[in-house]
Amino acid sequence: MKKQLITSTLLILLSAGLMAQNYVTRNGYIRFYSEAPLENIEAINRQVSSALNIETGEFVFRVLMRSFNFEKALMQEHFNENYVESHEYPNATFQGSIANLSDVDLTKNGTYNITVDGELTIKNATNKISQPGTLTIAGDQITGKSVFTIKLADYNISIPSAVSRNISEEIEITVDVSLKKM
Repeated sequence: MKKQLITSTLLILLSAGLMAQNYVTRNGYIRFYSEAPLENIEAINRQVSSALNIETGEFVFRVLMRSFNFEKALMQEHFNENYVESHEYPNATFQGSIANLSDVDLTKNGTYNITVDGELTIKNATNKISQPGTLTIAGDQITGKSVFTIKLADYNISIPSAVSRNISEEIEITVDVSLKKM
């Protein structure tokens, strides 16, 4: 039910562009990186949908889990089948808002430090997060960037002991979205 609510909210924000000051993208960038003693793991996803309502500061993301690309096909298979179970949980979502929207002058080009508060859902777990980032205003485009770390256990992703030296318990997430005015 909660997944449907988040997906519906994203769709409403994406489709309500004429009624509000919305900025959107369907090809944002998310990278995750795991540094472990035996090998580093990196995956990139360029099929990230995101919307920002500049009047309210509401920020939403939807990430298709199967769209993460790995250097090794076997890693991608294990990621989808064993860890995030993308057949059952096809999307990760974030729903939140810019906490310090009043510090951002949306009429003036520049880069602003922001804090985004909200709920991140991966697999079947939702957790509140508050992360720093930047918003860069350049004409009719807004670029949002953030780098933060999550614990896999917080999102019901367990690492079998046989491969525990290959995968870190914490994953670094990099977000970079260029949103255009609707």
